[in-house]
Amino acid sequence: MRMTMRVVRLFACLMGLWAAAPSAQPARAEQVDLLLVLAVDASGSVSQRRFDLQRDGYAAAFRNIQVLRAILSGQHQAIAVTMFQWTGAFLQRPVVPWMIIKDEVTAEEVAKAIAATERQLYGGGTSISGAIDYGMALFPKSPHQGDRRVIDVSGDGSNNSGRSPVAARDDAVRQGATINGLPILSVEPGLDSYFERFVIGGDGAFMVTARNYETFADAIVKKLIAEIASLPPGSARFAAVVKPEGLILPEAAGE
Repeated sequence: MRMTMRVVRLFACLMGLWAAAPSAQPARAEQVDLLLVLAVDASGSVSQRRFDLQRDGYAAAFRNIQVLRAILSGQHQAIAVTMFQWTGAFLQRPVVPWMIIKDEVTAEEVAKAIAATERQLYGGGTSISGAIDYGMALFPKSPHQGDRRVIDVSGDGSNNSGRSPVAARDDAVRQGATINGLPILSVEPGLDSYFERFVIGGDGAFMVTARNYETFADAIVKKLIAEIASLPPGSARFAAVVKPEGLILPEAAGE
């Protein structure tokens, strides 16, 4: 009987300690102005040098003070970014997980992560639709909550694999996402018209064209500033940012 009472008292004591312990709470998702998915073309038309120019251009862009100032101009002063490589309809590889940018330190962390990526794909067609579908599947995996969701598709060719890019784009738009484009005209000189008709879509959708891979780095800086600061296409401020002769900070554009 004494043993039984001791067991009961010990059990009651343990239950009391358990009840008094603070309950584990799930980590609260950080609010950001933008969830940005970067889709990088790694199809057969992209040589290793061309791939390196894309990768290095993205890394340099996130080290650009004007891009950081665009990020800090938002309500939450933060964005979240992830990156994957794409080729065919079912050929995509994540290379940078969701990362937040809210200051110089975190911007440098993202730049380093991008610079350290290696090419994962080398061919298999060009499926812009597959890239859009894959990008949409990444949003629910973000640990952050974003006011806007954007998939940024860069590439040098039109869709030749998988379903129609229009169908993929329209499905994404119906779910509240925006598809922006960065066509590279090295292989298909009319690719900008193709992107405008069949790829970009959604609230505030736009594209910035790179004449070739050598101008990609400049184009992506302009595009990120306009994208992050949510400058409306056709406005004076947007034109100031993307004009060929140089960049103007979002705060100064249109003044």
